[in-house]
Amino acid sequence: MDTSGQTPGAPAEIVTELQVRAVAGLGQISAADWDACATSPETLSGGDETYNPFTSYAFLSAMEDSGCVSRKTGWLPLHVAVEREGRLVGVAPCYLKSHSQGEYVFDHGWADAYERAGGSYYPKLQVSVPFTPVTGPRFLIAPGQDVNAAASALVAGLRALRAETKASSVHVTFMQEREWDQAGALGFLQRVDQQFHWDNAGYATFEDFLGALASRKRKVIRRERRDALANGITIEHLTGADLTAAHWDAFYEFYSDTGARKWGRPYLNRKFFGLIGERMPERILLVMARREGRIIAGAINFIGDVALYGRNWGCTEDHPFLHFEVCYYQAIDFAIARGLKRVEAGAQGEHKLARGYRPVLMHSAHDIADPALRRAVADYLERERSHVVEAAEVLGTLTPFRREAEVSGENAAPDLPALDRPEPTSEDPA
Repeated sequence: MDTSGQTPGAPAEIVTELQVRAVAGLGQISAADWDACATSPETLSGGDETYNPFTSYAFLSAMEDSGCVSRKTGWLPLHVAVEREGRLVGVAPCYLKSHSQGEYVFDHGWADAYERAGGSYYPKLQVSVPFTPVTGPRFLIAPGQDVNAAASALVAGLRALRAETKASSVHVTFMQEREWDQAGALGFLQRVDQQFHWDNAGYATFEDFLGALASRKRKVIRRERRDALANGITIEHLTGADLTAAHWDAFYEFYSDTGARKWGRPYLNRKFFGLIGERMPERILLVMARREGRIIAGAINFIGDVALYGRNWGCTEDHPFLHFEVCYYQAIDFAIARGLKRVEAGAQGEHKLARGYRPVLMHSAHDIADPALRRAVADYLERERSHVVEAAEVLGTLTPFRREAEVSGENAAPDLPALDRPEPTSEDPA
């Protein structure tokens, strides 16, 4: 790809010293080289992670080898690799897309408006982890490399690939904030959204966590946990060698049922779950619920070095509060036991707020070729950012944690309404 003139402000030596190419699948890059970039201090300097399971070669190769991402599914792998004298300097997980499904940062309105105006929004380039609304590195940089130079080269490569494929745009989603700043400095439009994460304030037990909540909230959560298991339901945690084909069969049944009801067709297939079970079992936690000896519900989580990432859930029997027990409270239990800093429980879902999860901003960046569409999107994003930030600030005041007045024994602020039991509304079944 010709990267000359593609990146405003990029150092001149990027064009002459670094070579950029599109890679049609992870099979063209060694696992060792990819993971060295994904776990380098240069890549992870934008956050507190030392390992993100979703940018690992094991996870992304399972996506490709299972056929979940392919030309047929509208996720054609075209990773952008930067090299110097044949050695990998950096890489970005990139896909040529013919739709906007499975991304969780919604641009359907942009596509519709552009198509009505006579443009072609698809194909577009998506730099992300498919079907995974989890913040993580998107510009993966080899150890010892200059972070800004490598990121600039990757952006130049993405823009060149956009031109070669006649894509309308490049979208980098769920990126680290440091990368978001880099992309903004290189001319990308900046977008924010929010999720809800649970933070571990050094709790030794779940009861310690409950002790930080307002008294009525503690009682309600205890009641929810009790009622979730009232019908003889038991919970088990499975990871590593404990994961069997029978567990994956059961979980895939749950996942398929949830996916069919929410989207019409599940994104992930049974082969994918088998591959991640083989390639990264120690990084997977299945929380399974049993009744009368049968597995009736389950949730899959991925284990990072500092966080637990809740992803998908499903069930074959409906029991009050079982979703909250399996997905949220059991995740908190596990995180406390492992000494993890937080639980990230998927996209959207204000119902998580009442369970001790707090609003956190997500970041994405967008590069649009057509000047008219770019101006319209830039105007929309400026207004959207203000709304999202304001909403997050307001929601941050509505957590179930004790107020200072209550801690000191003075009159407490008005309590939140009693917890209800809404069904999750997010595209993400977690």
